[in-house]
Amino acid sequence: MPVYSMTGYASAQLAPDSPDAQPAASPLRLGLEIRAVNSRFLDLTFRLPEELRAQEPALRTLLTAHLKRGKVEVRAAIEQDASTSLPQPSAALLQRLGMVQEQVQAWLPGAKALTVADALRLAGSNTTVQTDWASIVPPLAEETIAALLDARAREGKRLTRMLLDRIAQLRSLATQAAPLVPQLVEQQRQRFLERWQEAMGLAQGQVPPEAAQDRALTEATAFAIRIDVAEEITRLNAHLEEIERLLKKGGEIGKRLDFLIQELHREANTLGSKSATLELTRISVDMKVLIEQMREQVQNIE
Repeated sequence: MPVYSMTGYASAQLAPDSPDAQPAASPLRLGLEIRAVNSRFLDLTFRLPEELRAQEPALRTLLTAHLKRGKVEVRAAIEQDASTSLPQPSAALLQRLGMVQEQVQAWLPGAKALTVADALRLAGSNTTVQTDWASIVPPLAEETIAALLDARAREGKRLTRMLLDRIAQLRSLATQAAPLVPQLVEQQRQRFLERWQEAMGLAQGQVPPEAAQDRALTEATAFAIRIDVAEEITRLNAHLEEIERLLKKGGEIGKRLDFLIQELHREANTLGSKSATLELTRISVDMKVLIEQMREQVQNIE
């Protein structure tokens, strides 16, 4: 199953001469467009002309069946076909209008004669065809939603590639951080021993050598516990594995990814707080930068 982004755009039109148009569709062109951006929940907004207000429930049903999250705006417009925008009154209709005009003027001599605009307006109202929007809107909506899903899937692939690249960089940083702590602990252990040896020399034998050495080792052990980040690195790698698994699985993974990104940030913060070397601090900062980049992109995943 692909990973879908919540960001996308699609549009479609249905014209009278389209193979999908209904026979009694009237000389109109219907345009439908859908815009979607990220949101915690599914938020639908419809901007429809009055003729299509009755189709909103059907559109809502279609959208909720295909989309799970995102702020989605649906716009529709009805345009008169340019080739048939003017009515073409028949000779019989014009003759009838002339007769009606004569009768009106016979009773009302002051009545004005019909203009061309009046004749066209009356002819248009007389030949109005009711459009069966219920049979036209759903197929067009299905086509537009399918195009929107394709656009969201393409954007989802791009986001997946970006996230997998950041995962590889985070794993590389974790690999660099792992050997730094044992080296630092050994250096600190030697430093404690040297300091206690100096203290013993100043004490002139008043402190037993064994006690001094035990105290030095105790201090070194406490220091090692304080700066040990093995647990943080283990959890960080576990979170990275879970993120990678979800990206390969696809589907509705946005909320789970968002939670895992928060956990990654927590481990990187702890690693930085335990840092006792400049190199480990640098690694922690680089991790936070990568995780923040991931967080921004995960916000767009459905």
